Amino acid sequence: MPSPSLKDNWKATWQSRYKRWQMLIGTVIMAAIIYIIPIFFGHIQKRQGAVLNDWVLAHIPPHNVSVFIFALIWGMALLILIRAINDPSIYITYCWTLIFVCLVRFVTLSVVALDPPSAMVPLVDPLNSALYRNAPITKDLFFSGHTATMVMIWLCLQKRTDKIIALIAAFAVACLLLVQHIHYTIDVLAAPVVVYPCYRLTRWLFLSRGYFARNES
Repeated sequence: MPSPSLKDNWKATWQSRYKRWQMLIGTVIMAAIIYIIPIFFGHIQKRQGAVLNDWVLAHIPPHNVSVFIFALIWGMALLILIRAINDPSIYITYCWTLIFVCLVRFVTLSVVALDPPSAMVPLVDPLNSALYRNAPITKDLFFSGHTATMVMIWLCLQKRTDKIIALIAAFAVACLLLVQHIHYTIDVLAAPVVVYPCYRLTRWLFLSRGYFARNES
């Protein structure tokens, strides 16, 4: 039996009332979060925080590996964008998982005030520079947003080959963040611990309860 075409996938998604509202509401919430993030991070950046004694970082000489970090991140972002264009359910799953992760991260960043590792090499991202008007954000530490993003991509992709590539890329980014001393070890390790329950919550809300299977108009 032939696979549904791109047009058929989007037509079925849009004809389902539940899927349509999941997509629209999720997109609006994400737009609001994107608007709030620079304001929130600006507040976080002004706080005084603790500097952790990180045994792992103490044994890793700092190096600037920004090019490799963002090559992996943007490469995987492009991959999941292509997959989501072909399968709207991937977009819905990723969007809502990201919403839950961002909400949790707002809480953890508010509660856990940290200053960056002393040997940190600044991480330069063209997108972040545009959002934050070239003001460096270095205190958005617990937990690692870059690692969380890569883990989300790994979880939301469906093809076996895609998932293998995404898992390798996620592990590489996590290691490179430590090489550049952008995050403490606990920031990186905590990311998948937080992301997975958020992903399972999304699956429970939108899959286990049968919403993706409905086609109500």
